[in-house]
This record gives sequence, structure tokens and C-alpha cells, in this order.
Amino acid sequence: MAQPLLFSLIDKAIYDYKMIVPGDRILLGASGGKDSTALIEYFAQRSKRRSADFEFKCIHIHSEITPPLNEELFSMFRQWDVEVESIFVDVLNRVKPGRKMNCYWCSTQRRTELLKYAMDNGYNKIALGHHLDDILETMLMNMLDKGEFATMPPVMRYDNYPCQIIRPLCYTDEQTIIDHGTERGYIVSTCTCNYQETSRRKDARKGIEFITGGDKIKKNKLFQSMKNILPDYLP
Repeated sequence: MAQPLLFSLIDKAIYDYKMIVPGDRILLGASGGKDSTALIEYFAQRSKRRSADFEFKCIHIHSEITPPLNEELFSMFRQWDVEVESIFVDVLNRVKPGRKMNCYWCSTQRRTELLKYAMDNGYNKIALGHHLDDILETMLMNMLDKGEFATMPPVMRYDNYPCQIIRPLCYTDEQTIIDHGTERGYIVSTCTCNYQETSRRKDARKGIEFITGGDKIKKNKLFQSMKNILPDYLP
């Protein structure tokens, strides 16, 4: 039986960017949202292939404003033979004096904990659930807000840490994940805190939708354009 479109897109991204090599130990962040859940399902299936030559583990970072995953979601993971370890982080008490709590700060603290866990336990890669739309939106925000042509790369190597960030969903648009999750009956548990400030990303999302009309091919063309830079035709 043919595998789902979602898994084929992830396979291609992993192959193109050499995200997984023999002996890798990969840490997955389990947020409870559809994106990380899609990654967990994919890794659970890939680990059962005859050619599987890597290890992975799932970690859920929760705090006083992001409660632990619900039991239904844990049950779904167990059906995939995946155990998820939960780690508590006191995010609010880490906010520096004079600074305001926001989504960026919270995500940075959770990323820091994933990185710390990876280094303490011998994991050389961290897989995150950023998809094609996330990458394009970040590109547009950086262009408009910072005057920079930059985004979240499919593979990011730290200069000071022995870990890499991989984004296996880089070829996958959000609607494909939604469709897959609906078909699979995903149980979603997402953050509903009062500190969310997503207006910039929402504006960027509207901009990408306006430019592409929601067309997957055009979104992929935008992504490909970041790899086909013509310096002679730029300032």
C-alpha cells in the first residue's frame, strides 16, 4: 500500500538535505500540535523499516502556562509504540526584569531545554515541526521587519553546540498536515495562554496566501527561490 503524501514529502526532505545518517540519535519536541504529532507518527513508522539505522526520543516541555499533554494524546502515541517524557520549565520566572512575557520568549526557553537535554543525553539532532508555510512566513517577516533575506533553514548547525536542528516538514504545506491529521484522527493539544502575540505572523500568513493564492506549487516555487539566488540581478 502506498504511503501517505505527508510521509513521501518528509522522505524527500530528509533525502535532499541528508537530515538522517546512520547512527543518529534524534530528539523530537512534542508540543501536542498537529505538526509535531505528524513528525512523531512519521518517525514511529520510519523506525520500523528494515533499513532503520537511527534512534529517536520524544520530549514534551511544559510550564505553568502550558500544561502537560492530555492522556488521550499520550494514548495515541503509545499506539505508535512511542513514549513521551515530560519536562517542566518555569518559564515565567525566567523573564528578565523589565521584559514582557511573549511567545518568542517561551519558545526560546523550551528550545533551550531541548538543546540541554540533547547534549546531556547524547542526542546529536533535534527535529522540529516547522513546515513550509512557517518557513515562508518567517522569510517574509524578516524581509519586512529586518530588511533581511533569511528564514528557518531545513538544517541548522550550531557554532557552539554539538547538535543540529532539522526540519523534516520543510517541503510540507500546512494544509497537507491538516488533511493527514484529520484522516488519522489526530488528537490535538495546543497552547491557549494569554501571552500570545501572533499578529505579525498572521499578517505574514495573509501575505503569503495573497501572493500564492494558497497554491502549493507556487509556495514550493517561493521556497525554491531561496536556493536559486542570482547575485548579478540583486543590489
